[in-house]
Amino acid sequence: MRNLLNFLLKYNYWFLFILLEVASFVLLFRFNHYQQSVFFTSANVVSGKIYEVSGGITSYFHLKAVNEDLLDRNMLLEQQITHLEKALIEHQIDSITLTSLRNLPQTEYSIFKAHVVNNSINAVDNYITINKGARDGIREDMGVIDGNGVVGIVYKTSPNYSVVISILNSKSSISCKIVGSQYFGYLKWEHGDSRYAYLKDLPRHAEFNLGDTVVTSGYSTVFPEGVMIGTVDDMTDSNDGLSYLLKIKLATDFGKIGNVRVIAKNNQEEQRELEHNSIRKE
Repeated sequence: MRNLLNFLLKYNYWFLFILLEVASFVLLFRFNHYQQSVFFTSANVVSGKIYEVSGGITSYFHLKAVNEDLLDRNMLLEQQITHLEKALIEHQIDSITLTSLRNLPQTEYSIFKAHVVNNSINAVDNYITINKGARDGIREDMGVIDGNGVVGIVYKTSPNYSVVISILNSKSSISCKIVGSQYFGYLKWEHGDSRYAYLKDLPRHAEFNLGDTVVTSGYSTVFPEGVMIGTVDDMTDSNDGLSYLLKIKLATDFGKIGNVRVIAKNNQEEQRELEHNSIRKE
């Protein structure tokens, strides 16, 4: 207490000066309209800047949630587009009825969110590990995609994790086709550049151009028709001379995979069992 009194006595002139300054500013801004308006304008500018900075910081920490929402919206739009295209082809209807078709139920596939926790792109057989497993409803042979296109197929599951066979794997073989054509082949990756894979066994009478879009064919129990794979970058003849070998620039950047979606076809196991039994009887 004594030290405090000594401190106050020692610097009493400074405290008196500060007190008088505060009192003078209060009187100045309270009883003079011009100074009052200047003060409030300056205060609003400063507070606006503070709110702007704090808002930017808050928005930054919410980017993950925003990205999740955008991926969900992209998935919904892709489903709607695929459903509309199939309906137009099957029923040969014009664009007048598109509005009603957008509201048709999406019951054929279920979608699960997941996040990549491990990834490789430089091996001959590359795998991806995601943070969802059997407890979350993930099963073997489910398709995996991200916001750009196909990623791979679920290979093994544990209660909380799943291992995915990436497109960048020698065991991967995905049925696909060129948009606008019903001819299909299968996608294989040759060890090397992670940006490219090859579409094989496409018939020579199939018509296409460089830059055309390649999507899943739908001729499997894994992926629905029309999921983006990539674009035609180059073409050569296959070794047997009966088909084309197309170099495909993949839509998915496997070096930057983060959030993914697992696609589960309803009644997938029933279809696979029926096809397996039919082949076995032959």
